[in-house]
Amino acid sequence: MRHFLRYLSALIFISIALPVLAQTTKWRDMYQVKKKDSVFGIAKKYNLTLPELMDANPDMKKGGYELKKGDYVFIPFEKNYAKPIVATTSAKANDDIRARAIRVGVMLPLHDVDGDGKRMVEYYRGVIMACDSMKAKGVSTEVWAWNVNANADIRQTLLENNAKNCDIIFGPLYSTQVKPLGDFCNTNNIKLVIPFSVTGDEVVRNPQIFQIYQTGDQLNNSAISAFLNRFGKHHPVFIDCNDSTSKKGSFTFALRKELDRCGIRYNITNLKSSEEYFAKAFSKSQPNIVILNTGRSPELNVAIAKINGLTINYPGVVVSLFGYTEWLMYTKYNLENFFKYDTYIPSTFYYNPLSSATRNLENNYRRWFNTDMMSTMPRFAITGYDQAQFFINGLHRYGKSFNGTRAENIYTPLQTSLNFKRAGNGGMQNSNFILIHYTYDHNIESISY
Repeated sequence: MRHFLRYLSALIFISIALPVLAQTTKWRDMYQVKKKDSVFGIAKKYNLTLPELMDANPDMKKGGYELKKGDYVFIPFEKNYAKPIVATTSAKANDDIRARAIRVGVMLPLHDVDGDGKRMVEYYRGVIMACDSMKAKGVSTEVWAWNVNANADIRQTLLENNAKNCDIIFGPLYSTQVKPLGDFCNTNNIKLVIPFSVTGDEVVRNPQIFQIYQTGDQLNNSAISAFLNRFGKHHPVFIDCNDSTSKKGSFTFALRKELDRCGIRYNITNLKSSEEYFAKAFSKSQPNIVILNTGRSPELNVAIAKINGLTINYPGVVVSLFGYTEWLMYTKYNLENFFKYDTYIPSTFYYNPLSSATRNLENNYRRWFNTDMMSTMPRFAITGYDQAQFFINGLHRYGKSFNGTRAENIYTPLQTSLNFKRAGNGGMQNSNFILIHYTYDHNIESISY
C-alpha cells in the first residue's frame, strides 16, 4: 500500500506540474527503485551522468536523502553534448575543446563490494563535485563512469561508444589494465590520468599518460634534495629504532651516502642507548636535525621521550625532527611535540582540516551524499576534486596542448598540488614534493620544491 501511495503521489505531481514541465523538462521514464539499487547504478542503467540524474531529482541533493526500495526516480532524456560516434583521430585532434563541454571518463572500481570500490566511489564523488563547481564558472563537462573492477577485461569497456568520445579519462586502479587503456588513449588522442599507485613504466613510452604516483626512489631523491637544501648548517643525528619491519633504511642509507659525498659529518645513536651515550650524538654548538629509520608511531613516541630528557638535561641543545609522510596520521597525538621540535614532514599532499575551503567541501559532500568522507590520508574525495579541477581547468584554458606543468597551473589545490615533467620521450610524470613544517611559534607551512 505504501509503495502504491508513493506511485500515486508521483503521478499527481506529474499531472499538476505538466504544463510547466512541458516547457522546461521532459522525462523519458519514471523508474521504481529496487532493493539493491544505487543512484550510481540507476544513472549508468540509463546512460546518464550523476549530475543529470540529480538535476532531474532535486531531493537527491538534500541532506538526509536516502534511496529507498519502492521510490520513484524521474529519468530525463540524455543530453546530447556530442555525437555518439567520434570521427577519426586526426579530426579529434583538430577539435578545440575550449569551445565546448569537456568529456570526462572515469574507469575505476565503482562499487561497495570491498575497500577498493568504496575508496574509488569517494574519489569519483570528488570528481563530480568538481565538475559541478566548475559549471558555475562557465566550464561545462560531460562525465561518463564505468565500474572496472580488478577482474574486469577493460578492453570490453573500451568497446562502448562513449569511451572513444572522452577527452580525458581518470583510471585505472590496477596495473594490468594500464597498457590496454593507455594504448586506447594513445590511439584516440585521449589524455589518461593514472591517479594512484601502479607498477610498470608505460608513462615513459606513452605521450598521453599523466602518472600522478611517484615511486619510492623518486620521493627519496626529492626528500634528500630538500634535506640538503634546508639543513646544510645542521648536525644530522640518525636514530636506530631497532624496527626489523621498517623499509625506511633505503632512505636513511641514501641520505647518509649523500652526506658523506658532501663532506657533512653526522652521528648515529640508538633508542636503547643510555641517556649519556644518547646525548653524545648531539651537537651543543649546532642545531641538530634528527632522522629515524622507521615511520612507526611507537618508536616515534620513544624517540620524543628520549629527546625530551635530553633537552631537560642539556637546555642549550637545539633539536628539529625530519620525519615521514606517515607522521601526518599521528598529528592528533603529537601536534605539540611537532611544534616543539620544529618538525619537517616530506609529503606529496597536505590535508588541512582547519581550512575554510576544505571545510566547505566536506560540508557539501555530507549534504550531497548524506555521509562524511572516509578518515583516510589523503582524503579520496578531495583527491578526486583536486585532480578534476586541475586537469579540466587546464584543458579549458589551454586545450589539448595542456601538459600540467607548473607554469600552466591555474588551480589552487585543497590537498594535493600537481607539477608534471616529461618522462623520457613519453608522457608526463608528477614531480610535486612538499615539506610540511610545524614551526616553533605554532604555525604550519607548506614548502613546495
